[in-house]
Amino acid sequence: MSTLAAVAALRATATGRAERLTTVRHSHVDDHPFVLVPLTLAGEACAPLAALAGTDPKQPALLTVRQPRNRAERFRFVERLAALLLPYIDQCRTADTETYTVGRGADKEERQRFLRAPQLLVPGGEGIAYVRLLGRLTRLRAVEGPYAVDPSVPLLGKWLTWFADRAEFPGSCLLQAMTRLLSAHWATGQSPAEDSHLASLLAWIDPPDGQTGAQAAREAEDPLRFPPTGPATDVVFDRTLHDLMSRYDKAGDDRGREAVGRQIDRELHGQMLPTWELVWRGVELLRELPEGGHVAERWSYDRRLFTEYAAYLDEDGRPQARRDHAVGAARRLARMEEAMARYDAQRAFDDPLVMAEYELTGEAFTGVVTARDEDRFVPGARAPKWRPTITVRTELPVRLTPGTEIKCPARPGQKAEIVEILPDGESHTVVIQLNGGFNRARKPPAPPGTLAEVGETVTYTSVDPQAMPSVLPAEEDTPWTHGGPPEPYEPTDEDAEEIWE
Repeated sequence: MSTLAAVAALRATATGRAERLTTVRHSHVDDHPFVLVPLTLAGEACAPLAALAGTDPKQPALLTVRQPRNRAERFRFVERLAALLLPYIDQCRTADTETYTVGRGADKEERQRFLRAPQLLVPGGEGIAYVRLLGRLTRLRAVEGPYAVDPSVPLLGKWLTWFADRAEFPGSCLLQAMTRLLSAHWATGQSPAEDSHLASLLAWIDPPDGQTGAQAAREAEDPLRFPPTGPATDVVFDRTLHDLMSRYDKAGDDRGREAVGRQIDRELHGQMLPTWELVWRGVELLRELPEGGHVAERWSYDRRLFTEYAAYLDEDGRPQARRDHAVGAARRLARMEEAMARYDAQRAFDDPLVMAEYELTGEAFTGVVTARDEDRFVPGARAPKWRPTITVRTELPVRLTPGTEIKCPARPGQKAEIVEILPDGESHTVVIQLNGGFNRARKPPAPPGTLAEVGETVTYTSVDPQAMPSVLPAEEDTPWTHGGPPEPYEPTDEDAEEIWE
């Protein structure tokens, strides 16, 4: 937990209400997200029991498995889920496209991407694990042979695995857990483990009238009012479910089994409905926050990846391997590290509360412009270069050093570097040289707004959201020292080995 997050948690404890950690929303919230509230059978790795799913807050689709130990019923559940999620994905694929460019100079290329991408929301982090495991159990199934499944089953598994893989990348909004989204924007007076309980987390953020968040959270912990958000079930409910399933198995005719089955459906629906409503309440709260400046950029990248994976399924269609090969794992780790650094920097540029964390660690400073030299030139190889300076006085210590390249969130396209740092008692005076960002002007006067005015409050940081990523060779160019190009993945019978039985 960061220093400011700890302070916010202490304030929440004192006031009894959640404290904002951000001034803006740092995640994309789609106009029509697909919400999935799953339940699994107790004691089983991923035996589906039930789910509420869909894009309509008022009319969720109920999927149940009245006997989860029956393999055929489990795959019928997956087929029904596929009948809901795959058309939603196809709607995004039939949306209009836009043109974007990749590369630079001679390597510049125009490509197309969809204007929409699917967004899958689950109640908590355990829901993401459920999506990953369900994808693992379904994407390698055969559609022919003695244990053939419907073609929609492995297709759904490929998409679920893709969603789960993207959820590991910071900043991606294709698969999100509501508890994680809310915890990233609000601090409560309870522990992070307690924040994983969606009902109590929302009670801190949006308590009923006349109650504090702490009081509402205690009431929200009642499993009769707010059952677990899944996929694990409540132990008391498990007894009720066991009795109903025993009656279902012992029913003498189809009519009796159907009557007990409808009772099972009602019980499961009652267990999931409160969580379904809480997820949509979380969506409403997030939509009330203004969107951060880089959110649209990150969502554009998500849409690009969605377009590329949809094209891959059309052209190739092979499922993801059970595990990454060495080269793929290295490339994936590098991409995740770059995504984390870029996401953290973008959040700081979008949000002064996040930037304050970097000021505490010495990677940023804020001060008032006390002077500027607009007519400054420095020697160049052919001719003097125009390099104006501004002088900033800050009340806090500056831990950066002369020569450090810095940027200002108010002028992100302007490169700058620290020339000199002069201590002045408890304050510091920083002389900053500006190396560009003047709308192609090469001599004074500077275009209006490109040069900070005297008396203006500015923030500068060494963090750069546009830092160049590391460049790794293409997989087919992997040198022999690293094992050479990896072999293309081909599913085997062992990969599709039954895990549910």
